Amino acid sequence: MIDEHGDTVPLPTVSSDGGAQPPSGDGPQPKPPFGPIVKKVALGVAVCLVAGAGYAGLQHVANAPADPNSRGTHQPAATTSSPPDQAQDGVQRAVAGDAVLQKLTDAVETENRSEFMSVIDPKATAFRASARTIFGNLGKLPLGTLQLRYVSDDSGALTPDRQAQLGGSASWLAQVEVSWQLSGYDATPARETLPVTFVTRDGKTYAASFSERFATGQRQAVWTLGPIDVAKGKHSLVISLDSESEAKSYVSVADKAVESVTKVWGKNWRQKVIVYLPAKQSQMEGVLGAQPNTYTQIAAVTFAELDTPAVGAPVRIVANPKLFEELGKQGRRIVLTHETTHVASNATASPVPLWLAEGFADYVAFTAVPVQDASAAKELFKAVRAGKVPTALPTPEAFAASATELPQAYESAWLACRLIAEREGQDKLVAFYRAVHVSKSSTGLADAFTSVLGMTEAEFVVQWQKYLERLAGA
Repeated sequence: MIDEHGDTVPLPTVSSDGGAQPPSGDGPQPKPPFGPIVKKVALGVAVCLVAGAGYAGLQHVANAPADPNSRGTHQPAATTSSPPDQAQDGVQRAVAGDAVLQKLTDAVETENRSEFMSVIDPKATAFRASARTIFGNLGKLPLGTLQLRYVSDDSGALTPDRQAQLGGSASWLAQVEVSWQLSGYDATPARETLPVTFVTRDGKTYAASFSERFATGQRQAVWTLGPIDVAKGKHSLVISLDSESEAKSYVSVADKAVESVTKVWGKNWRQKVIVYLPAKQSQMEGVLGAQPNTYTQIAAVTFAELDTPAVGAPVRIVANPKLFEELGKQGRRIVLTHETTHVASNATASPVPLWLAEGFADYVAFTAVPVQDASAAKELFKAVRAGKVPTALPTPEAFAASATELPQAYESAWLACRLIAEREGQDKLVAFYRAVHVSKSSTGLADAFTSVLGMTEAEFVVQWQKYLERLAGA
């Protein structure tokens, strides 16, 4: 399913593990998870769906992009007009905070943990443990660039009690843009906003927390959520918050997904995927910037780690740990192939209608891992036999996670795409998708129906309805 918060795939309901909200202060950091939307495909298990455009994080920060060719450079944000004393205080905070950020990035680049820890508040015991974990995590990633940019601050954001706890001559909360690029995988840097608490004590400024006051919809970088393990495949990078063995076990599945997608889509994409495997659902919600329990029935999500949709944006696949595991080997391959199709086709930044994006992703997945129609389209066939033949291709609203007939929407979209492939050939289906994707016109879909398929949408719908009735035995 493609929506504002990303692509999703639904599965059996799981109980909430709670604790998805980041803790305030420098208390122990929870180990968060990931997740996506919903669709049921009866393989005996719920399987994949897709929802593509996850862009929530940096809406609260300045939109100046980080320079992907530099590392560790900082540009403190300009202060807005305010009384002279306040403006001067703001400049001093920005300069002091920026110096801390520069030390952090320099230390990561030179792999110097002592330097990194030298600007972490010595009184924030729990946060120092988290900072050591973050430093170790960054060292495991194939980082091409890492930048921390001081964007803005709010001297009144910390409560009096929190300021008293921090002590020192000054303390404040700042918003920091984190930009990082994974070599060999990302064409452009990923970006998140990180709330950083600073404290000045005895003339030296420290970072005292990376978890205070996350705004609603603010995403968290996976490497801030707990210890990670990383495994590399021929076409994939798997980042696990659970265990090294888990990361390694999914590499071959992800590699096969890339190869299956390439057979249908072609080789003109990066042929690389990055998969996040959280240890719990709350970590998934942290990565997506979602409210707790949003993705209890979602198996996986494809989202862009960037503030605005764009072709070439860094795209990730995030799994809901419990549901993803329950799918079994075949189900996991279907889900990953479905999600990888979204990565290859730039679904997170595409004008294609949801029925085409989701239907095409299911077409590729079920081509790679064939399933019986009676199982994969169970809910739709039941409706058709009851005389409820769809009157039109599924609308965007039909793919909402709360939609009452969500399975039918996915099944209808899949069979619409399969009909095109059966009647016109798989290459024509791909050409049809590409034509809609690259169109700059509001009539792009209608134009593609006539120019690629030689018919109107209305004519196609009539053929599709007869196709569904025949398959359902109605």
